[in-house]
Amino acid sequence: MSNNTVLCAGQVRSLHTKLYTAGERICPSKQSDYICTKKMQRESNINHIKSISQLVRVLGLPAPLHPLIALVDYNNVSIEMFPRGQKTSLDFYKISFKPTFIGQIKYGQAYYDFEEGGLAFLKPKQIIYPPADIGSYEGIALYFHSDFIRNYPLGNTMNQYGFFSYDVSEALFLSAKEKEIIANLLASIANELDNNIDNFSQDVLVSQIELLLNYSNRFYNRQFITRKAVNHDIITSLDKLLNSYFEEENSLKNGLPSVKYISTELKLSQRYLSDMLSSLTGLNTQQYIQNAIIEKAKEKLSTTNLSVSEIAYELGFEHSQSFSKLFKTKTNVSPLEFRQSFN
Repeated sequence: MSNNTVLCAGQVRSLHTKLYTAGERICPSKQSDYICTKKMQRESNINHIKSISQLVRVLGLPAPLHPLIALVDYNNVSIEMFPRGQKTSLDFYKISFKPTFIGQIKYGQAYYDFEEGGLAFLKPKQIIYPPADIGSYEGIALYFHSDFIRNYPLGNTMNQYGFFSYDVSEALFLSAKEKEIIANLLASIANELDNNIDNFSQDVLVSQIELLLNYSNRFYNRQFITRKAVNHDIITSLDKLLNSYFEEENSLKNGLPSVKYISTELKLSQRYLSDMLSSLTGLNTQQYIQNAIIEKAKEKLSTTNLSVSEIAYELGFEHSQSFSKLFKTKTNVSPLEFRQSFN
């Protein structure tokens, strides 16, 4: 096996057999490509990689078997191929598969220990921070350009896979069975890339990518459920944050609490927080905030003599009509009707 080659099927199978060896240890807090989920800003020190062919050249690898898709074995790529400390943005998707994560991952404001493999996802125009203190990447990565899926249904449904907008600390951690499924899927992709390109190659590869993404959706939903203790801590922090927001009258200064404000305070990406809440409560973040607003409004309507307009203003609404409309939508009665029910 060459030390500098794009991953082939044999290498994936070899990796598959090594998944549970004790010697493979990866700490995502140090070795997970340091993916930043903020949108790329115009900075002169960002290395912009426009094509997969350009990427493999940067990595010192031969040309990919297909110009719009490639599998790369990072165990065989030296970090020295990247200028130290230089940020890099990609014009294509990246899915990183790490056989083992060992170390602490930050969720919200607390750290939790994991000893599992995982997947991390990167969408175009995001930024990678190359590690500066390790000799090489580990694991494998699937790269594919949006042009590769553009003429397929998948090209129109990529936004449904919200995990491409998650932070790296919100990576997908896999059980042994799930790792085996992902390794087999990557082996199938590698096998297809090893074949001579024909009229069916792209159809098969796109279907394999879609299957990989659908399994990832399933596994993320499992993660939301199995990590209930962690996620319920986040919900508790969210409730305290919303309560203090109104108690400290931040709404008078800043208006209604926004999804961006909440996710920033909880140190979670907006999409991860929304998906987690949807899985556990059936509500996205905006709906959860609206419910908190309505509960606070009910409290003021039932325990104070403030007018509807005054309550709307205290809650952060610019117009009382907007408050009344939201209240009736959520409760099926107007604010005044709700107040009169207590008289």
